[in-house]
Amino acid sequence: MSVLDRFRLDGRVAIVTGASAGLGVAFAKALAEAGADVALGARREDRLKETKALVEGAGQRAVAVRTDVTEPADCQALVAAAMAEFGRVDILVNNAGIGTAVPATRETPEEFRSVVDLNLNACYWMAQACGRVMKPGSSIVNISSVLGITTAGLPQAAYSASKSGLFGLTRDLAQQWGTRKGIRVNALAPGFFASEMTEQYSPGYLEAQAPRRLLGRTGDPEELAAALIFLASDAGGFVTGQVLTVDGGFSIT
Repeated sequence: MSVLDRFRLDGRVAIVTGASAGLGVAFAKALAEAGADVALGARREDRLKETKALVEGAGQRAVAVRTDVTEPADCQALVAAAMAEFGRVDILVNNAGIGTAVPATRETPEEFRSVVDLNLNACYWMAQACGRVMKPGSSIVNISSVLGITTAGLPQAAYSASKSGLFGLTRDLAQQWGTRKGIRVNALAPGFFASEMTEQYSPGYLEAQAPRRLLGRTGDPEELAAALIFLASDAGGFVTGQVLTVDGGFSIT
């Protein structure tokens, strides 16, 4: 096997949550280009059709399932649909999430809980559902954030806490399932990449953060997708329990 062959995902099946927009679309497309069939989950079912078409345009099969990942039953249904359509699940990309910026003295319990429920709890429900059917050699990648490591000038207690929590979840599942199940569990911590989340920033915010982006730009979603393929494939076959930061140097400034 050549070094490039290790990045191939031929014959494998991936699940991507939050696959209706932004980074989820880039992840699904990259997985398909690497040879995987893809099960797509998101609440916006109409938008999933577009992602499904991208996967099929790359020559792979796809199934789209309306999924609210905060509901464990929906997570189980997405996995069941993948198993029914493809007969296996090899990769989970826990991508669904939400970003908020609410001052700590104003944030309501409901607002805080809703962020943690989607960004952290839902990743656990999806991992549980996949862990029950995954075979040795499978891979889970949790999409965290650089804001689990540092701050960036906005009041984001709920978001930062949820993304930091993913680091602990990643490590614990890696140690639980590494030996017993042969499942690798890692996390990506992206910096600023174009997405629906960055579109919500106030005018001038990204420009104000520019001095901390050592490479002088925001990231291209395809660059993050390439890092995902490394962790999901045999190229990252000896990597587990780790957080791979892809932020253009933001977290070290």
